[in-house]
Amino acid sequence: MEKEHDFIPERTKWKRQLFRIIFKSDTKLGRLFDVTLLALILLSTFIIMMESVDVYDAKLHHIFIILEIIITAFFSIEYALRIITIRNKKAYVLSFFGIIDLLSILPFYLSLFFPITKYFLILRMLRMLRIFRVLNLLDFMNDGNVLIRALKHSSRKIYIFLLFLMIFSVIVGSMMFMVEGHREGFESIPQSIYWAVVTVTTVGYGDVSPGTPLGKFLSVLLMLAGYSIIAVPTGIVTAEMRNKRQNLEKECDRCGNDDIDDNARFCKICGEKVVQKKDAL
Repeated sequence: MEKEHDFIPERTKWKRQLFRIIFKSDTKLGRLFDVTLLALILLSTFIIMMESVDVYDAKLHHIFIILEIIITAFFSIEYALRIITIRNKKAYVLSFFGIIDLLSILPFYLSLFFPITKYFLILRMLRMLRIFRVLNLLDFMNDGNVLIRALKHSSRKIYIFLLFLMIFSVIVGSMMFMVEGHREGFESIPQSIYWAVVTVTTVGYGDVSPGTPLGKFLSVLLMLAGYSIIAVPTGIVTAEMRNKRQNLEKECDRCGNDDIDDNARFCKICGEKVVQKKDAL
């Protein structure tokens, strides 16, 4: 995520004014700009979806194209103005929202050479995340950061779990291939592994099913195991979120620093001893 101090407006007066309109939402023009931006994102997403429907695309294809050109031109100008009005241009271009802004216009220009890539314009929906800033809901973004940090810190455990799940699916799929004896849907081990993954995740497409009594018995065991397997990553992330929430309750009494590591006993800013705050509940 980008840091607030990286986004400093240029010294020129008109650039500072334009910066406030584009990057901030504390003025009428700024809020109007953001609301217009969100409305165009929704309109663009609607157009992309309607273009995939042959009936509507046949009747309104030219209108869709014209609207998409206008919207993309607006987004292109907006992206250029963001770069012009900011002092640390690299910080914006490489930031999360900077990359999203670029991805919201790039597919249109690629579609001039590769038409199928125009459907990647659906990525513009990610720009709707700015609605939290427009509606002053930044606390929700902070909660989202807690979730992201929890996922990041539990990633190693999840990777190990996924590795176990892959090994388990290969073994069960191979066993099912031997049990079913080249029946329909189980002609090879890869096809049997596909069945095992669909079954253990409780998706159950129903396109492949065992026919032998032993195969059905193995399916029952796999389906029951699937419920417990699904609960594992949920428990890992939940435990990590609880740890992170407890960590957020730590802060330095001297300097107010709340960026305290889980195992820290002293503040890394001023050296004061860190005290764990008691849960109010």
